[in-house]
Amino acid sequence: MPEPDLTALAAAAAAGDRDALTDLIRATQHDVLRFLTPLSSHGDAEDLAQETYLRAVRALPDFAGRSSVRTWLFAIARHVAADAVRLAGRRPRAASLPDWQATADAVAPQQSRFEEQHALQDLLAGLDPDRREAFVATQIAGLSYAEAAEVCDCPVGTIRSRVARAREDLVAAVSDTRPEQRRIG
Repeated sequence: MPEPDLTALAAAAAAGDRDALTDLIRATQHDVLRFLTPLSSHGDAEDLAQETYLRAVRALPDFAGRSSVRTWLFAIARHVAADAVRLAGRRPRAASLPDWQATADAVAPQQSRFEEQHALQDLLAGLDPDRREAFVATQIAGLSYAEAAEVCDCPVGTIRSRVARAREDLVAAVSDTRPEQRRIG
């Protein structure tokens, strides 16, 4: 949806139009989820998106339209993800999986796609958090460098540098994981 349409929906939603709010969420939820997924565990991204929209609804009356609606939502999502990381650090979670082997065997037919997805998540997770944020904002969420700078609250040059370094880190990580690149002996 074009940005002027999103801005109009945000203004209508701020004025109390529930249909406009529903349309705004539908129009942006895929982008917000795509932004949050690399910043969190896959299972948490949907919960974080819900929290993002809860905060956005409370903040709608203050949205002045100085930035795009997507940029504004990504900034909120970034804060939500950071809060989740802080909370997880204070309260570590343990998963209870009584028969992990049966679960692992059940997903074996889908293994290659599953492994590819997790390999990508692992590569992104291995990046420095600031570099990961900049990379995800520009390369996955599709924000311009200026919009990413606004979301990450830093200068455009810093975003450019972080993205370039993230790319270098990812190339190095991929090279390190390829069997033909490993030398034994």
